[in-house]
Amino acid sequence: MALAVRLVHVWQMRASPYFSTLLGDAHGYDEWARQIAGGDWIGHDVFYQAPLYPYLLGVIYAVAGRSLLLVRLLQAAIGSASCVLLGMAAARLFSRTAGLAAGLMLALYAPAIFFDGLLQKSVLDVFLVCLALWLISGIIPRLTAEGAEPAEKRKRKPTVALRAQRSLRLDVFFGLGLALGGLSLTRENALVFVVVIAIWTLARTRDALGARIRQLGLFAAGLALVLVPVATRNSLVGGGFYITTSQFGPNFYIGNHPGADGTYQSLRPGRGAPEYERQDATELAEHARGRRLTPAQVSSYWTEQALDFITGRPAAWLALMTRKTALVWNATEMVDTESQESHAEWSWPLKLLGPVGHFGVLVPLALLGVIVTWRDRSRLLVLHALLVTYAASVVAFYVFGRYRYPLVPLLLLFAAAAVADAPVIARTRRVPGSSATIVALVAVMVFTNWPMASAAMMRAVTENNLGIALQGEKRLDDAMAHYTRAIALRDDYAPVYSNMGTALRASGRLDEAVAAYERALALQSDFPDAHYNLANALLERGRTDQAIEHFQIALRTIPGSVETHTNLAGALAEGQKFDDAVKELRIALELDPNAVQAEHNLGTLLAGMGRTGEAIDRLTHAAQLAPADAGLHYDLGSTLLQAQRFDAAAAEFRTALRLAPDSVEAHNNLGIALGSLGKLDEAIDQFRQALKIQPGFADAEKNLAMTMDARRRVQKK
Repeated sequence: MALAVRLVHVWQMRASPYFSTLLGDAHGYDEWARQIAGGDWIGHDVFYQAPLYPYLLGVIYAVAGRSLLLVRLLQAAIGSASCVLLGMAAARLFSRTAGLAAGLMLALYAPAIFFDGLLQKSVLDVFLVCLALWLISGIIPRLTAEGAEPAEKRKRKPTVALRAQRSLRLDVFFGLGLALGGLSLTRENALVFVVVIAIWTLARTRDALGARIRQLGLFAAGLALVLVPVATRNSLVGGGFYITTSQFGPNFYIGNHPGADGTYQSLRPGRGAPEYERQDATELAEHARGRRLTPAQVSSYWTEQALDFITGRPAAWLALMTRKTALVWNATEMVDTESQESHAEWSWPLKLLGPVGHFGVLVPLALLGVIVTWRDRSRLLVLHALLVTYAASVVAFYVFGRYRYPLVPLLLLFAAAAVADAPVIARTRRVPGSSATIVALVAVMVFTNWPMASAAMMRAVTENNLGIALQGEKRLDDAMAHYTRAIALRDDYAPVYSNMGTALRASGRLDEAVAAYERALALQSDFPDAHYNLANALLERGRTDQAIEHFQIALRTIPGSVETHTNLAGALAEGQKFDDAVKELRIALELDPNAVQAEHNLGTLLAGMGRTGEAIDRLTHAAQLAPADAGLHYDLGSTLLQAQRFDAAAAEFRTALRLAPDSVEAHNNLGIALGSLGKLDEAIDQFRQALKIQPGFADAEKNLAMTMDARRRVQKK
């Protein structure tokens, strides 16, 4: 059933724009997987995002090529296997009926179908959780129909079969370590599961202390087999200790700061794409500290900022934690990139199952399951602990639908127990606790289904993100169509106006772009990207003073932005404020000594100010950083020509022409350098090549005539 439904979903989604256009993290994972498949198996930086899923994608790409259809088909199989594992776990823990119920509920749970079809790690999250639950179910003592472990099993002496069973348990603990190690490489906060299992293993009195120690040792061995290679690799490339990734601090801060609302907010407004996350976290931390930082120091900086908020404003933090707790248990699937509702427009499984298979139905049903199995709470304590600790780990950071998704298999176990007990409840018309239970269930139903987020906003975010992805593919008209749709869904969503402005600007529609940026700022005045983009558009329109003002506003909101300092310098130079422009470029280079554009611009600016020696040093460094940039070599050659260093200038012009053979300016200036060296025939040849590429080029015609006259005078002598 699970596989059939998922295959139908995949088949129908093939016609959607979401199938081949990857958004957000999916785009990042795809790029990462391509690098891996291309041979970059180790990488160069400490992992910032969990690595297991992109490495799985990389293996698929390396073996079978990049086929998004194949990936989704394989994920449909993995998601279906999760349903089977969960069903077998529930059958072991409760009954065959409960097992069938758990497996079928996960098979038909709309968010599971949705997540299994995305290029996201969620499919591995739930598979590994289900695998862990199946292994745990083999350790927990089984019940008889009366609800207790058989007395004869408790009393009998160990037999060969029983010893074999205990030996198998040791294997199960090793497998559990492998499963949770893998889960920690897809969902970092799943490390809380490791703590729960370790405590549970040692606290179980059913086995002797020596057996428990052996079990814990094998669990640790399985865990280490997965995590130690990753930690070692991170240490080698990053020079520090990182078990999985280095993003703890930024993520902790995002969920715990004065402006937090319980959901994701990028460190710099409007820059939530994965390619910006590490960059922004590092730049802002380094700007605050005034020096370069390691990944561990960046993480520590953001952790300290979050702790300052928690300790400095405890009442505000407690209110925030209350909101995050409500979001974790709310029916709304908080979207980060693309929403289930948007995919449901294309998928019949999501359209039909979405209204009945959602978190708002699952949580009350799971609560009923906890109540009907409460008599066995000591046996099921580990499941309760896993459920509570993982929910707490989500609340500690921020809430996305896919972040809380690993809770679903745990909830489904208890929901299945309730379904299995339903015939008895229906026959006796009684539930444990009776009126108190009914009141609790009603309260939870209201609590979980209370509207906390707009479905229209979820779809608007999705349309905006799709527009961004299409714009990245240079499909500007398609991008603007989706931005327009996002505005129709929510006309108060500032980021979509900023993105629309960027698309309009790329289409040459500058006046409309300026209007779009201004609308974004009317909705969100502290939107730095809108200020930055508006400044660039105003600069193109020749409104230099206004451009400078908006660049400066952007910098007040996003201090430490190399690009903003660089572009502000350009605006200042346009306004003839050369010393201020130099100052901004020096700030940019203090932030990033290898910022090629800032170094290039500073060199050309200094050359224009007559500070030729320093200009040559700057341009030489820039050319070393970007040796394939023909424009850089041309500017360096022109500055050397200005300094009458003709041999060096000629060498740079030749390099520029090797990279850009049709550059008439490079041919012309190379001719000037050669002529100045007395190589008149070669100079004439360069001027003629310039005129061949661009007939009528006035400078080349004038230089050619002058050089030919000079050659005639030399020949007469």
